[in-house]
Amino acid sequence: MIDAYWSLPAEQALKEMQSTASGLEPAEAQTRLGRFGPNTVGGHERLSAIRQLARQFRNPLALILIFGAGISLLLKDWLDATIILIIVGGSGLLGFSQEYRASRAVDLLRGRLALRVNVLRGGTAQTVPASEIVPGDVVQLSAGNLVPADGLVLAAQDCLVTQAVLTGESLPVEKSPGTIAAAASMEQRTNTLFMQSSLRSGTATMLVMQTGLQTEYGAIARHIGASDEETEFTRGVRAFGIMLLRVMIVIVLAVLTINQLQGRPVVDSLLFAVALAVGLSPEMLPAIISVTLAVGARHLARDGVIVRRLDAIENLGSMDILCTDKTGTLTEGVVQLDRAIDLAGETSGQVRHAAFLNASFETGIANPLDEAIVAAGKAAGLTVGDHCKLDEIPYDFARRRLSILVEEPAAPGHARMITKGAFADIMAVCGAVRTEQGDRPLTQDIRQTIDALFQEMGESGFRVLAVAERIFPDRTAIDREDETGLTFLGLLLFLDPAKPQIAQSLRDLAALGITTKIISGDNRFVTAHVARQVGLKSRSMLTGDRLARMSDEALRHRAERNSIFAEIDPQQKERIIRALQQSGHAVGYLGDGINDAPALRLADVGISVDKAVDVARESADIVLLHRDIDVIRQGVVDGRRTFANTLKYISITTSANFGNMVSMALAVPLLPFLPLLPKQILLNNFLSDIPSITISTDNVDPEQLEKPQRWHIRDVQRFMIVFGLTSSVFDLLTFGALRWIFHTDEASFHTIWFVISLLTELVVVLVLRTRRFSLHSRPGRLLLGTTAVMTCVCLILPFAPVFDGLFGFERPSWQLLAFSVGLVTCYALATEAMKRFYYARRT
Repeated sequence: MIDAYWSLPAEQALKEMQSTASGLEPAEAQTRLGRFGPNTVGGHERLSAIRQLARQFRNPLALILIFGAGISLLLKDWLDATIILIIVGGSGLLGFSQEYRASRAVDLLRGRLALRVNVLRGGTAQTVPASEIVPGDVVQLSAGNLVPADGLVLAAQDCLVTQAVLTGESLPVEKSPGTIAAAASMEQRTNTLFMQSSLRSGTATMLVMQTGLQTEYGAIARHIGASDEETEFTRGVRAFGIMLLRVMIVIVLAVLTINQLQGRPVVDSLLFAVALAVGLSPEMLPAIISVTLAVGARHLARDGVIVRRLDAIENLGSMDILCTDKTGTLTEGVVQLDRAIDLAGETSGQVRHAAFLNASFETGIANPLDEAIVAAGKAAGLTVGDHCKLDEIPYDFARRRLSILVEEPAAPGHARMITKGAFADIMAVCGAVRTEQGDRPLTQDIRQTIDALFQEMGESGFRVLAVAERIFPDRTAIDREDETGLTFLGLLLFLDPAKPQIAQSLRDLAALGITTKIISGDNRFVTAHVARQVGLKSRSMLTGDRLARMSDEALRHRAERNSIFAEIDPQQKERIIRALQQSGHAVGYLGDGINDAPALRLADVGISVDKAVDVARESADIVLLHRDIDVIRQGVVDGRRTFANTLKYISITTSANFGNMVSMALAVPLLPFLPLLPKQILLNNFLSDIPSITISTDNVDPEQLEKPQRWHIRDVQRFMIVFGLTSSVFDLLTFGALRWIFHTDEASFHTIWFVISLLTELVVVLVLRTRRFSLHSRPGRLLLGTTAVMTCVCLILPFAPVFDGLFGFERPSWQLLAFSVGLVTCYALATEAMKRFYYARRT
């Protein structure tokens, strides 16, 4: 790599990189890709199958069990060691098979949204994945593009770049060719583009100097990691794991101590304690979460929703506020120029032609308004004719206007600056107005007349831009200081009608407990008009100028009550979302523009569209292939279904395991032998996990999908204790009956207790998977099928001779089997009754 490449002239940099202004030859680019590796910094690392399999055995419990098996081997207890290793291996393979399939499916979905870059290869422009960019490539960038690597600017026009992700600078920085001192800081390198920065306006051609981890962004990733911020659900899982670990440590230490006080063998006591720990922990949770999320992602993909970040599915289910712009989401998104009018409100060919020249020569941010102006102009027979562009001041979100300087054929030696943009920002720089009688000073009376015309058009549903001009003698260039003293020409009126079914879609969202809020940069009048059309309260509006004068505390109270935010700038979007989050809401944000990227990153669920600019799409968690609110509604339902099924596994498995663990811990000092052998506990745990892995496909009751779902660790703790102890009561009854009524020996006790324990774990899944009466809620086919198969296996095991010697089972009498089935039936009925009591108190 070349040090301080920003200090080199472009020609020397090309020579050093053994490249040309026409780019690398395709064969050379392929060679360099093999030498330098893919242009990535980690992000969503794709694990090989072997690494993914190895990861199944990296958790502490698996390692402890393997250690225990090693001790058994040293003591020449070959059978127990083999059984432990087989069960650990089986659990690992079960988790691996599910996670591997899930990860492959997710990789395919993400591949559909891989960032692509325009690059010159052999003098021909082509589009390649950003991961295939190599040092020496010549990349072409335009407004909205993410910069794919670090490189030197070879050419630029009006290139403003946002690089806050690296330098913290909130304002865009202008980039241009040149040389910079070798000792210059990152902020001072105005001839350098950095990975993960984005173009706010203009165009640039860049020579790639560094890729992947060699970039400035890659260096940061190496030191602090490039992982995404934890979602609410991830934080909940982590807190749950910590809680479970504390319970596990207390019970395991107590059991180990009691066993030692009773003089039982150390190895047996240690393996029993470890097996208890495994019995309590939902060790399949990572696989369950991966599988459930992947299934959810596949369902969403069928509806045109691609998930870039799997955790966002859970957040989508918990979302209770959706913030969105109106264009293309609430409206058709097919903008048409209805007409151009002058001060008197009459159709004006002069205003139309001025706007046509401005839009035709504009080279900054592509947008539907300019496309509509050009299309309408061409349809009317307009051309640029002999007009020649001299200079441009690109649009930015602070000025909200765009100026083009053209050579004026009708006035040789003079140049004409045509400016169009947001009404208020154009009026702020105007000093005169064009009338039929000629140009007149912009008096207060005339300004009020124009304001009234603007309001009338906005309330009629038109999106309005203003057009102005200024004539310069002998000018070939302009800057922002020249945007003053302009002459107001007239207004451009655009139509973008509301979608026919959008009002019903918003009502459907409201039925799911989701409030829709419009956050628009457009004027208050047209925003209110659209809001009325789609059924939102237009009176509940907060404008950007009022918001700017509010404290964060005041905004936090107002943001909840207001449905419409109009004339909002990009920084204010972030303030609104943060205020809603501070009030306890899970906020989704739908946007597709350059100025939406910060809000998309901040929102709990960032939603963009397939045709959005790079920086918006890459900032989003979820990408819509069709910009449709109803697609989001379906995504919310799928998100809630995914969330519900994940929570089912956690709640049901931990309550059942907790009950069994408490039961065996209580039984240890009361029985002259261990309640179950370590290998029997592990087998029990393995067999009960098989149906659990299918919970991701389970049906969810409609009422669980009707409102946002949030993760509450205390609810999980309460559920675990209530239903776990309910199970323990029946376990203790079982112990008493087996010891003092049936007078079973050690082998019979182990066999019957294994059968009852496993059956209760299988049955309780079907009982607790729903808040309804179990027979009134249909489980998923896979869950029901695997549960039925494991029930048969459970009843057959004690009668299979091969398992008698391996696991220490003894063929039970029919009386004991009948007792087992009867007790499990009573347990199911008791759990059903407790469920009704539990949820009655929770509502």
